[in-house]
Amino acid sequence: MSTTNIALVTGGSRGLGKSMALHLAQKGIDVLLTYHTQRAEAESVVAEITALGQRAAALQLDASRVPGFAAFFAQVSRTLAETFGTDKFDFLINNAGTGLYAPFAETTEAQFDEAMNIHFKGPFFLTQQALPLLRDGGRIINISSGLTRITNPNSSAYASMKGAMEVLTRYQAKELGARGIAVNIVAPGAIATDFGGGRVRDNQELQNHIVSLTALGRVGLPDDIGPVVAFLCTDAARWITAQRLEASGGQAI
Repeated sequence: MSTTNIALVTGGSRGLGKSMALHLAQKGIDVLLTYHTQRAEAESVVAEITALGQRAAALQLDASRVPGFAAFFAQVSRTLAETFGTDKFDFLINNAGTGLYAPFAETTEAQFDEAMNIHFKGPFFLTQQALPLLRDGGRIINISSGLTRITNPNSSAYASMKGAMEVLTRYQAKELGARGIAVNIVAPGAIATDFGGGRVRDNQELQNHIVSLTALGRVGLPDDIGPVVAFLCTDAARWITAQRLEASGGQAI
């Protein structure tokens, strides 16, 4: 049986998820990552993790589609046995997500439902179905957004769903504590990635505005977030649970 800890990272093929996966590997943790459509990118991350001396595998997952979760976890079970030599994993990182930028008055029901499925309903039931495979004493890391604290126009639906994840995190911590499972949520500030079509990364005017509001004087990068998630999966973080950790460089304080 495997003696190395294993993390399941959703949306681990690029951006924040890729940084999380690589920093977990740097701490000696094996990684099972998911991708939605970017298989080649996911396999590239697997190769990078393998080069770091850890085991890794990538599985396809639509994290917004609850009916597909049972088949996904059946595949997870097979992969745990075949690739990692075990029947359980230790850390679940609910990272998969997409952007939604629309004024409150113009947000459509279709946009709302799509965002709800990926940002709240999906992680709610994915975590629920992961519980039989999650080892006692493990960790769950949810991902929120600085937008639950920093009110920016055009993010009402997205931020509200991330706010729901923050409340859910506390309930999960309370209810899963008997199994020794710690549950926390990380809230990134504005990050320069391809998230939301590269909205922050590619818009210099928006970047300048964010920099002017940020105590540490720059826009965030994926490698500002990956190490935070990796830290929460270490023994040093064993006594932290039910917490929201904002990693925003002091944006809008």
